Amino acid sequence: MNIDNIYIQDISALYDNILNINILRADMLDPVVSGNKWFKLQFYVRDAIAAGKTTLATLGGPYSNHIIATAKYGATMGLNTVGFIRGEKPTTLSPTLTDAIQNGMTLHFVSREDFEQTEKIIAHNQDPNWAWIPEGGYGVTGTDGAKSMLTIKDTSSYDTIICAVGTGTMMAGLIKAAAPHQKVIGISVLKNNVSIDAEIKALLTAEEVNKSFEMIHDYHFGGYAKHTPALIDFMNDCYKKMELPLDFVYTAKLMYGVRDLATKGKFEPSSKILVIHSGGLQGNRSFKKGTLTF
Repeated sequence: MNIDNIYIQDISALYDNILNINILRADMLDPVVSGNKWFKLQFYVRDAIAAGKTTLATLGGPYSNHIIATAKYGATMGLNTVGFIRGEKPTTLSPTLTDAIQNGMTLHFVSREDFEQTEKIIAHNQDPNWAWIPEGGYGVTGTDGAKSMLTIKDTSSYDTIICAVGTGTMMAGLIKAAAPHQKVIGISVLKNNVSIDAEIKALLTAEEVNKSFEMIHDYHFGGYAKHTPALIDFMNDCYKKMELPLDFVYTAKLMYGVRDLATKGKFEPSSKILVIHSGGLQGNRSFKKGTLTF
């Protein structure tokens, strides 16, 4: 992983130059351990090595960016990896899981019902050589890693920082790192994810909870990993105009939401906005060939 690959891109043209808007291309960090995945994993891996652990264990879905990132990063660091996967084992593995195996990850499939009780999965699968990483890297350790996303480049001139939200780990890190003049806005990619506000606040100190941030729930497109033809068209348009690859699970909903909010007057004309490209295109591998132009 090379943090020097990360850069800030001006995408004002996508918004007809009405907004002064840039995007932090954290997706350029690495083709596999991309975007916020490495940032959230870095301290979990550091702590595992310091504790003498030999294996990273975690959880995720069959197209999880977190699963493949853990497999690849673990292999890079000389660690074994174990993944507990949501759903029964399919006849044909997803490309994500195939790649995870090729990177040395051992997979265990868990029914969707049982997967909802992640605490039991962890409790029933304890090994003194294992270091457990929560799904999506959720936790203070992941949040502390995500904080550094705003320090790779000079982001002090922006007054608004916007990101997609799944577990809330990255957003909590951005809130921690944000300067007093900056507001952090999260676009939730899950439907009716009303608990996310509390889950984010649980990762913040009493002082940080009072910082400026807002969660918006209007751009889930039907729920987690759901999409519409309009969203796919938007993804292709973003790539055609700016060579900006997005995924339909997270970043496309983020960018679409920002555009819609802009048309509704959400942002002051003088605002300087930074959108976070959190990387991860694994979900796109579920599409039929030709659906996307990139």
